[in-house]
Amino acid sequence: MAVSANRLELLQIADAVAREKSIDRQIVIAAMEDAIQKAARSRYGSETDVRAEINPRTGEIRLQRLLQVVEAVENSSTEVDLAEARHRNPAARLGDFISEPLPPIDFGRIAAQSAKQVIVQKVREAERDRQFDEYKDRIGEVVNGVVKRVEYGNVIVDLGRGEAIVRRDELIPRETFRYGDRIRALIYDVRREQRGPQVFLSRTHPTFMAKLFAQEVPEIYDGVIEVKAVARDPGSRAKIAVISKDSSIDPVGACVGMRGSRVQAVVQELQGEKIDIIPWNPDAATFIVNALQPAEVSKVVLDEDAERIEVVVPDEQLSLAIGRRGQNVRLASQLTGWAIDIMTEAAESERRQKEFNERTELFMNALNVDEVVGQLLATEGFASVEELAYVDRDEIASIEGFDDETAEEIQARAIEFLDAKDRELDEERVKLGVEDALKEIPGVTTAMLVALGKDGVKTVEDLAGCATDDLVGWTERKAGETTRHKGALSDLDVSRTDAEAIVMAARVAAGWIEAPVEVVAEDEVAEDGDAGEETGAEASEEA
Repeated sequence: MAVSANRLELLQIADAVAREKSIDRQIVIAAMEDAIQKAARSRYGSETDVRAEINPRTGEIRLQRLLQVVEAVENSSTEVDLAEARHRNPAARLGDFISEPLPPIDFGRIAAQSAKQVIVQKVREAERDRQFDEYKDRIGEVVNGVVKRVEYGNVIVDLGRGEAIVRRDELIPRETFRYGDRIRALIYDVRREQRGPQVFLSRTHPTFMAKLFAQEVPEIYDGVIEVKAVARDPGSRAKIAVISKDSSIDPVGACVGMRGSRVQAVVQELQGEKIDIIPWNPDAATFIVNALQPAEVSKVVLDEDAERIEVVVPDEQLSLAIGRRGQNVRLASQLTGWAIDIMTEAAESERRQKEFNERTELFMNALNVDEVVGQLLATEGFASVEELAYVDRDEIASIEGFDDETAEEIQARAIEFLDAKDRELDEERVKLGVEDALKEIPGVTTAMLVALGKDGVKTVEDLAGCATDDLVGWTERKAGETTRHKGALSDLDVSRTDAEAIVMAARVAAGWIEAPVEVVAEDEVAEDGDAGEETGAEASEEA
């Protein structure tokens, strides 16, 4: 059977569009079928269920309409009675659909224009789906492209099979691109939007630097060396922490390369950004000391609960440790995930002396002892009267110049001081109107009751209605500045976990929730059963 020229042209057009838009040929043919169906409905009536089919090998167009089999025909354009349907198809039943061939139609100008719009819309949707599917799984990958245009500082990049955008804040400061320039960047996000899928690129993202090192350092690409963390001040300075899984390979030396060739290749791509390569260490203190290079560190004090670290440096190293505009310590903090406080040896010594004098004076006033005894207690590391009251007596007696009798007297005075202080706080609680029932909440001290009363929390229901943030405070970040808001118990060194437990206990006491059921382990139940059996045996023997 000969194929007419217009049928061949139809298939050629479908092939050309599929190649140009990088989409499946069958999608283009389906779009053409939808367009023909729409044009046929305008010819035969919009209520007619017209179906068009294009043979993908010959290009032949077949039109047919679907008719539903019913008992009584109300609309001859969409329905056919059972007798007529069985005449065409003996197996037809009520509710079935049968097809009826339609003669080919000549497209008018309006119908052709409408068909064109349908095809263009369908092809555009298919192209968008193809682009989204192609790039959605490539997040975190470095791609190369050509600058297509620059709009308001944003760079539109042609990736060959789609477009991407590098927003102004994702470009390295002071770098400029013009039409036709080649650009390398990281895909950090792919999103469906009203105007189609958007591929977002970045040259300032820390992962971009890690990927560049993977391209330049074979050991990173092979997995022998691992990049553990990256912190960047784009265009100025960066720190990258690396560790080697092979003890015979120096991770820092491998990243630097022969005469710095490897790191220089990355520096040139990042417009001269200075890069410090840091050996990663599982010990937080060692890692932080490494991260503060090139500054030398004398001593570190970690507070693991608050994830803060205090770093002491020689006086002449202070400016180097902090860096210009705080850059060095800020990058080290980002790299390690710890908040870093830097002070000089002189400032640290002065602070320690001040704390020592404050503790000495506290012990002198609270225990009614002379300065020598107060200094001895402070030197031994006691920081509060509570520690003295509840510590093992032998620890106090072991201090040089002390004996058991002295230790007993010191503990007795400490307990007496705490009792007197507790009575004063309880009187203040009563004056504030805090009810006695709050004293029964597990974990609540008299000092807490006073602090709660000053904050307006005076009943069990008041405490039950509090959030954890109301008790311990919260941190808010606006416009790049961090603001710390205090809670009712912020001055009493109450942890967030303890505050949560207090609030839950108050809600149980208020009857808002039921107390959690303690799950008894199977081995404990077995032990209890064995104990019960033993007790029963003993009782029978006694009988």
